[in-house]
Amino acid sequence: MLEAEIINKAKDCLQCEAKAIEALVPRLGEDFVRAVQAIQACKGKIVVTGVGKSGHIGSKIAATLASTGTPAFFLNPLDAYHGDLGMLTENDLVLAISYSGATEELLRFLPLIQEKKIRIIGMTGNTESLLAKYSDIHLNIAVAREADPLNLIPTASTTATLALGDALACALVEAKHFQPTDFAQLHPGGDLGRKLLAKVEDVMFTENLPFIRPDMPMSEAIEVVTNGKLGVGIVLKNEALVGIITDGDIRRAMQKLGQKFFATPVEDIMSKNPKTIGRNAKIVEAGETMNHHSIHTLVVLDECPSVSCQPSVVGIIDSFSCLPGTRFYH
Repeated sequence: MLEAEIINKAKDCLQCEAKAIEALVPRLGEDFVRAVQAIQACKGKIVVTGVGKSGHIGSKIAATLASTGTPAFFLNPLDAYHGDLGMLTENDLVLAISYSGATEELLRFLPLIQEKKIRIIGMTGNTESLLAKYSDIHLNIAVAREADPLNLIPTASTTATLALGDALACALVEAKHFQPTDFAQLHPGGDLGRKLLAKVEDVMFTENLPFIRPDMPMSEAIEVVTNGKLGVGIVLKNEALVGIITDGDIRRAMQKLGQKFFATPVEDIMSKNPKTIGRNAKIVEAGETMNHHSIHTLVVLDECPSVSCQPSVVGIIDSFSCLPGTRFYH
């Protein structure tokens, strides 16, 4: 088989599967809304079931739902006949997947579900199938053809099913106001979860902080800022935070003042009332604050035990200490 033929076959497959997903878009309507609302209102768990390739896709859909705040698990119909039916309660909701809608093992399982008065969302490619008729809500996953040359192998149909499952999960994320911090709680072992759960004090810079005085001439302040290697100078007066200067402040002042710059006191250049954050705040909160104010550095303050207490500066956090690959400032 020539190289060009291999590439063309692969392109045909991807284009076929892309068309299968696109065909789902105009079908999104009342049934899809009802499915999302039913899942959101479910007081138990979402039980996803299917056989063969549909089962593999169902397992992934269950995992995606669970990871985005919707309790879900996959149940093989064959296992249900041998004791696992006891996992289901009347508060659950079943998402049953079969492209033909006529999978025998699944159809034998559905009456058992109905006896428990559990609602069924069916995903099939045949609106006239028994599964579609058994279902309280039906989602149509029909495709024009499979992606393989023989039009036999579950390819475009499984891709469409998976995509519609993702669409359910994404709609539920919006409906349930699922937040990055919620995601982190469900993914504590991953890097994203670790970053979202970590506190400012876990990543802040605390050594060799560039403290300067408001009456210090800029000729001295530049040296402190340079040695601090953080691109900022923290201005303290009687140990209280009164301002901050950044590399940008220094460059603009040098252009404006010329030779007078070096004798100019820090207080004439510094930004007063700098943005701060507490050491116990989450780093995602720090990133959001930087993004909101279009800055890349926050001064970290210690927590005060009383209202009369003067918070002390304990560190600095910058955008690079927050979420890798995320731009927090414009």
